Amino acid sequence: MKALFWIVGIVALAVGLTLAARWNDGYVLLVLPPYRVELSLNLLIVIAVAGFAAGYALMRFVFATLRLPREVRAYRLARRTERAQASLTEALREYFAGRYGRAEKAAAAALELGEHPGLAAVLAARAAHELRAWERRDAYLARAAATAEDDVARVVTEAELLLEAHRHQEALGLLRQLPRRHTAALRLELKAQQQARNWEQVLELVEALRRRNVFDAAQAEPVRRYALAENLKRKALDTRALEQAWDQVPVGDRTDRRVAAAAAQCFIALGGCDKAHRIVEHALEAAWDSDLVGLYAECEGADTVRRIERAESWLKRHPDDAALLLTLGRLCAGQGLWGKAQSYLDASLAIEPTYSVHLAAARLQERLGNAEAARRHYRESLDLALAQLKTVTGGRRRTPL
Repeated sequence: MKALFWIVGIVALAVGLTLAARWNDGYVLLVLPPYRVELSLNLLIVIAVAGFAAGYALMRFVFATLRLPREVRAYRLARRTERAQASLTEALREYFAGRYGRAEKAAAAALELGEHPGLAAVLAARAAHELRAWERRDAYLARAAATAEDDVARVVTEAELLLEAHRHQEALGLLRQLPRRHTAALRLELKAQQQARNWEQVLELVEALRRRNVFDAAQAEPVRRYALAENLKRKALDTRALEQAWDQVPVGDRTDRRVAAAAAQCFIALGGCDKAHRIVEHALEAAWDSDLVGLYAECEGADTVRRIERAESWLKRHPDDAALLLTLGRLCAGQGLWGKAQSYLDASLAIEPTYSVHLAAARLQERLGNAEAARRHYRESLDLALAQLKTVTGGRRRTPL
């Protein structure tokens, strides 16, 4: 309908102009001695309009011709940008789909086309790392560093890849280059400090991540308490340092099974038997643990009778705990209470015959002069130890050279 209106309008205009021209008798006289040119006014108008149209068309053609090289360059640049963006999008899609070969190829294409070269190089490096192409990975990372684009992504990626290779010192050096520490860098630094066994720094980082709600209590507590235990173990050669480290442990963490066991073992190694026994007692009162109670019989101290009485009070609440019965047997044997020691060891064997109980029983029989019974317990202890070793190793043994 719109086209019809245009046609009707043009026809009406043409008819009107034709009728107007019929009633126009004017003329134009052009004099350029010795020449004279006489034209009708209608023809002059037609010539003027046609000349203007021709001149306008000519100027448009000239300007379009001059503008053509620039437009061609812009078109080629736009096409190159489209291809680069398509390659980068494809690289991201293939990488997250687990097709790392295709991802590396697409990222390399985007890198050559110059679309976000830093991001493309980092993505290509990650894909090459997954393909275990170490040389290509390092080359991509070098190109990413040369672009100086999105340096944070490059540093975080390189640090993460270094940590996977257990090169924690290099990773820590890289993470220090970041202008400001953010969550991803903190998580990577935590992993690096764990690999470096810098447990005091691990504790600080866990607390920082907890404040940022990266870790909740259920996630942070095991990591923090493991770091506390390992930090105590590093002080096992210095009594003063160990006591200072133990004093800095929060009260709520001192009854944790792992922390208490590490502290007790360290104090036992340094001869602090009474301190170790008190640590075990407090931890067991807070939460019973059969593995921890075994440390209660370690290290001879002056409080053996008191420990026997304390362990017997625990036995009323845990009568079927084989580890507690073994502990009582060892404590009674150390105090010379042979009958009670044998009864506790026999009860422990009846509940759970382990190589530790057989070994304690063998030593008791040796002290009682029962050589045959001692040999039998030693043999049982060895058989159980070998069976446990076979379970751990799967029956494999080292091939002789």
